[in-house]
Amino acid sequence: MRILVAEDVAKMAKHIRHGLEAEGYAVDVASDGEEAQWLAETHAYDVIVLDVMLPARDGFTVARQLRRKQNVVPILFLTSRSEVEDRVRGLDAGGDDYLTKPFSMAELLARIRALLRRQRPQLTHVVRVADLELDLLARCVVRAGQSITLTPREFALLEFLMSASPKPVSKTAIVEHVWDQHFDSDTNVVNVHIKHLREKIDRPGTKPLLHTIRGVGFAVREDAG
Repeated sequence: MRILVAEDVAKMAKHIRHGLEAEGYAVDVASDGEEAQWLAETHAYDVIVLDVMLPARDGFTVARQLRRKQNVVPILFLTSRSEVEDRVRGLDAGGDDYLTKPFSMAELLARIRALLRRQRPQLTHVVRVADLELDLLARCVVRAGQSITLTPREFALLEFLMSASPKPVSKTAIVEHVWDQHFDSDTNVVNVHIKHLREKIDRPGTKPLLHTIRGVGFAVREDAG
């Protein structure tokens, strides 16, 4: 999952970024409204965390312009103002939720998960492919009853692959959803992560589930196809 955080206070932006990355999210950060709008129109995000009082262009204006362009990505507004009128303005501008500062990282994460569930109501918190299970809430992976330890990036990669199963996903799609804007497309980091992930979920004696589909990308499914 890839999230855009638009926050002009550097310390706050760093705190949010680190908290989200610790949960396996890929995070891009914008320090003003113009940059936030450009990033939102350039990249595919799963959620936008948008501060209201941004320089250059405020959060309400960014949200309204995105909605005018039919961008339906969920928007969570952040603000230090708790008046009802401000919350109403945010929702009317196209926001989906509103969080008042100061807030706990646990609450921010919970609200993001709620927005993702609302965006994709057909998904449950447990994704299964054959005997492989991924629990989105507990952030754990089990295969054939055996727990598998993954890094946050590996978890995000496996989540993306399993959510698309049985369809394959391209390397480009993986980069857009699992890595941030600073990813160097000339490196083989995706292939390296796929290799490490395969070593962990396709252990000796198990049926291979992570397949390379030549000319297409990668897929998690029972048959290579």
